[in-house]
Amino acid sequence: MTLKQKIYNHCVQSVNEKIQLLKNTLNELRDSASNETKSTAGDKHETALAMLQIEQENTNRQLAEALAQKDILQKIDAAATASLVIIGSLVTTSRGYLFVSIALGKITVDGIAVTALSSQSPLGAKLKGLKAGDTALVNGTEYIIENVG
Repeated sequence: MTLKQKIYNHCVQSVNEKIQLLKNTLNELRDSASNETKSTAGDKHETALAMLQIEQENTNRQLAEALAQKDILQKIDAAATASLVIIGSLVTTSRGYLFVSIALGKITVDGIAVTALSSQSPLGAKLKGLKAGDTALVNGTEYIIENVG
């Protein structure tokens, strides 16, 4: 298995774990809301239900984002290589490894630090379409592309 495939698998596993965690959280919030019994202090009950509803909305939003990330990952062929940077490229730069996919930040695979970044991020957008030997300048930082895989 190549480094790129291991990085891809790590990203998929991270997103799947996040999705499961968020689904569990939603189930717990639903249970809490249904178990919330009407007490004599009506305002306290209403406040508790409102807080639970806000938490559910936030968790649903996070779940939608995680599902969108999973969808992006499912469209990537980890075995494919290209000479130009595209979504799914593992880019070796003068500043380290970049995996153009989803915004997960710094991850470590086989002891190698890799930054998983979205193609919509400033750096990801600058890298798209570049090839080995090209340079991307983002926020005053220069990234020299050494290899695209």
